[in-house]
Amino acid sequence: MDVRYAVSKKEYSRMNTEELRENFLIQNIFEADKINLTYSHIDRIIAGGACPVTKALPLLAGEELGAEYFCERRELGVINIGGAGTVTVDGKEYKMDHFDGLYVGRGTKEIVFKSADPASPAHFYINSTPAHKEYPTKHIPLVNAVHRACGDFKDCNKRTINQFIVPGNCDSCQLTMGLTQLEEGSNWNTMPVHTHERRMEVYIYFDIPQDNVVFHMMGNPTETRHIVVQNEEAVISPSWSIHSGVGTKNYTFIWGMCGENQVFDDMQGVKTTDLR
Repeated sequence: MDVRYAVSKKEYSRMNTEELRENFLIQNIFEADKINLTYSHIDRIIAGGACPVTKALPLLAGEELGAEYFCERRELGVINIGGAGTVTVDGKEYKMDHFDGLYVGRGTKEIVFKSADPASPAHFYINSTPAHKEYPTKHIPLVNAVHRACGDFKDCNKRTINQFIVPGNCDSCQLTMGLTQLEEGSNWNTMPVHTHERRMEVYIYFDIPQDNVVFHMMGNPTETRHIVVQNEEAVISPSWSIHSGVGTKNYTFIWGMCGENQVFDDMQGVKTTDLR
């Protein structure tokens, strides 16, 4: 498990391109027959992926958690962005088709990831946060997410926000999670921008066509930077940072948030003309 320590606005302002990437960019999320995780000290979120190909992959705690099993003190969200597969939770098997989601509550002892077809392996994207209470495991197909249409073609940002783990749709302690799809011809997300003083966020960008990239905008609104992101790479976004992106073509991304509350619209807006 890779460990990333918290970065303040002051430290961030002095970083060059490579230092920004080392601290905020998560690469190599999906490797065959591996579970790759990154532990951020920003609200103690864990983000990463499981890519079972020739064998099933159990999720283990590792020394970083100091726990007997991964979800001893944690909850977990999973969205499959690859081929069909299954997640077995304490002996119960959940079939996970493309864009299916799953919430796993605190106290779950065994979590195992498996692909249905090695030629088209599942890509299970994972977010996990500390949890203070047990909530039941819940399978959330894309059709059962909360769908919010946003943006407009004239602003190059027509998109659908699919909310999987949010209050009213799936109970959780602090984790919220969803998937945003940009329509063809649109390439901007979250513009005008905002920050979350009470929550941090992690983005994973995917379905980026070959030879294309996404420019993830981040930083203090008056001192912005960008990170160039390729397919199936993620960015850690602290609460003080804006988090917006523009692609050379349309793309999809999964957002996961944790922190002080779960109110989706609790944000601090920034006028586009105030950005620097």
